[in-house]
Amino acid sequence: MDRRIRVAFIYKANNIFMAGKHFDNVYYNFFMKALKRNNRIQVSYLHSEDSFDVTKLKNKCDIILLWQNNEFGTPDLLGIQDMDIPVISRCADPKEVKETIKYHKKWKIDFYFHFWSKSFFHSILPKNFKYKTIIFGLEPLLYQNVKPYKQRIKNKILNSGAVGNTKFLSRIINQIRDPKWNALRIYYLRTICNKLPYVQYTSTLKHEFVNDRYPELLQKYSVAIAANSLCTVAKMWEIPAAGCLCFLEVSERNNVEEVGFIDGKTAVFINEKNYKERFEEYLTNPDDPKWEEIANAGRKYVLENLNNDKAVDSLVNLIEKLLK
Repeated sequence: MDRRIRVAFIYKANNIFMAGKHFDNVYYNFFMKALKRNNRIQVSYLHSEDSFDVTKLKNKCDIILLWQNNEFGTPDLLGIQDMDIPVISRCADPKEVKETIKYHKKWKIDFYFHFWSKSFFHSILPKNFKYKTIIFGLEPLLYQNVKPYKQRIKNKILNSGAVGNTKFLSRIINQIRDPKWNALRIYYLRTICNKLPYVQYTSTLKHEFVNDRYPELLQKYSVAIAANSLCTVAKMWEIPAAGCLCFLEVSERNNVEEVGFIDGKTAVFINEKNYKERFEEYLTNPDDPKWEEIANAGRKYVLENLNNDKAVDSLVNLIEKLLK
C-alpha cells in the first residue's frame, strides 16, 4: 500500500481506560500514545456514547480497531453488517468471555489480539476465532532513567497487585460463585508469597503509585515478583523494565516461556514448588553480582523487544495481511 493505512479506533467517550487517569495505564499508553507514533498508519480516534454509526466511515478508513470486544468501553457498532471494513479487537478479560462471544458475529470481528498465549486464548474462546499474541503495554519513556540497582532495598522482595482472599468462608463463596476465575486461583502463587516475612506487599490501589507512576514503586526495590497462575500479564515485563531482578512465575499452565525470558539469564523462574528456595537463594547473598547481571539483562531484553512500538509494528503487520 503506497499510502498510510487508515485506522479508525472506536471507543466510548467515557472509557476510563482511554482517559489516562485509570490506576493502570497499560491500555492507554498503547492505544492513545504508541499507535499514533507509527508512520505506517494514520489513526483517527473516534468516540461516542452508546453507539457509533460505522456506515459513515465508508471509503474513509481501511480498518476498524476496537479496544475490546464488548460494550464496556466500546459503543455498539451500528451498520457494521453492511460494511466490508475488517475489524480487529483486543480481547476482553477472560472472565467476560460468555458476554463477549456474541459480539464476534454482531460486530463481524475478523481478528483478536492480546498479550496472552494463543493456547490460553483458545482455551476460553472458540478455535475458529483468529488470534495473534502481541506483547504490549511497556511504554519506553517511563523506564528511561531508573534508580541504580545497588541503591535499592535489597532485603525485601516486592509483591504488588491483586491477590486472592485466603479466608475459609471467602474461598468457599468464591469457588461457588466463580470457580474458574476467582482471584485466588488466578493469583495463587502471588497470594501465598505474602505469607513470607521478607515479602513486602503493595496492593493494587492503596498507594500513590498509580497511572504512570508504577515504575517509581518498582525502583525502590532490587527484586520483585511477577506472578499469574493462568496467563501472561503486563507486570511480567514492567518489573524487569524498571531494573528489578524479576522472580517470574513460569508453569505449564501460564505459558510464560513463550514470552522469551531465559531462567537465570533474564529472569529467575519460580513456581509453586520452588519459590521459597529461589527467594532464599537470593536473600542468602543479595550482593552476589549475578543478580544485578540478570536484572540488567532482563531490562535490556524487554525494552528492546517488548516495548509498545514493537507491539504496534506487530499489529500493523497483522493489519497489512488482512488488507491483502
